[in-house]
Amino acid sequence: MSDGNAIVRKALAVVRPCFRLDFADGIHGVPHWSRVWFHGRTLAAKLDVNPAILAWFAFLHDSQRHNDNHDPRHGSRAADFASRLRRDGVIQELSDREFEHLCEAMRLHSDGHTTGEPAILACWDADRLDLARVGIEPDPVRLCTGPARQAQVIEVAMRMAVGRRRRIQPRS
Repeated sequence: MSDGNAIVRKALAVVRPCFRLDFADGIHGVPHWSRVWFHGRTLAAKLDVNPAILAWFAFLHDSQRHNDNHDPRHGSRAADFASRLRRDGVIQELSDREFEHLCEAMRLHSDGHTTGEPAILACWDADRLDLARVGIEPDPVRLCTGPARQAQVIEVAMRMAVGRRRRIQPRS
C-alpha cells in the first residue's frame, strides 16, 4: 500500500499540463476528483481494497475529457494515459492485477455497470457518489456496494457536492 497524498501529488503533476477543461473549478476538475478521492478512501477501507487504486482512479478517470458534456471515449483515453504513466514508471504502487482493475474501472466508469471486482466497484461508487455536483441525486439502485448505498453516505456525499445551502431535486 502507498501514501495516498504522494499519489495525489504525482497525479496532479502529470494531469495538470494536459487537462483541457477548467482545472480548478470545473465539474470534471480538481474539486470533483478530490471528492471522489474522499469517497474512495472511505470505500476502500470498508471493502478491504488498496486505497492506491482509488487515489489513481480519482485523479485520472476524467483527466482525458475533451469536454464537460458527451465524451464517450474519455474513460478509454484515461486508461490509455494510465498505461503510458505505468510504462514511464509513474504508477508504481499497484500490482499488475490492481493496475488492470484501475484501467477497467476507468474504461467503464460511465457505462452504468454495477457488478465486478470490489476495487472496480469502489471506483465506480466513489465517482457516482459525486453526481449531485451536476444536479443528480445518487440512486442506491445504481450504486454497486453496500457501504455506498447507505442513506447517510449518500446524504454526506450530496452535502459535499452541492454545499449545505443548495438543495437538489430528489429522484422522482
